[in-house]
Amino acid sequence: MTIPIHPAATPHLPSFITPPGETDILLVVAIATVLGAILAVGLIFLRLHTLPERMAHKAHKLQFEIVAVLGLLALFTHIHLFWVAGLLLALIEIPDVWNPLRRMAGSLEKIAGQAPGEGAAEAEASVPEPEPVHVEAKPQQDGAPAHA
Repeated sequence: MTIPIHPAATPHLPSFITPPGETDILLVVAIATVLGAILAVGLIFLRLHTLPERMAHKAHKLQFEIVAVLGLLALFTHIHLFWVAGLLLALIEIPDVWNPLRRMAGSLEKIAGQAPGEGAAEAEASVPEPEPVHVEAKPQQDGAPAHA
């Protein structure tokens, strides 16, 4: 059963006009395009958002953790300054200060004839224990409450 075309309509209708009861192809394509665009923009946003963390992944553990925390703060608070700070921190290479100091301490222990790490144990043992502080109670005056 064919539905007759209205007499005022042109005999040739464009392809995006669907007859009643049939699937609207243009609507299906538009929905798929919008969903694909939302997914693509979301993936690009998350890829860009994790850029400082991916850059700092090769750095020191502490630097990587600070950059990751700044990224999470930027994500949840929408304060972009945290993301910029994380990006700058990921770009800066923090010099290694502790390894040369450890090597110097180990060399000094070797010169002193001590086993490695023995000097730290002696330093901790030489620190005196703090003495307990005794607080004397004030005598209670006439009519004054006990807690004052």
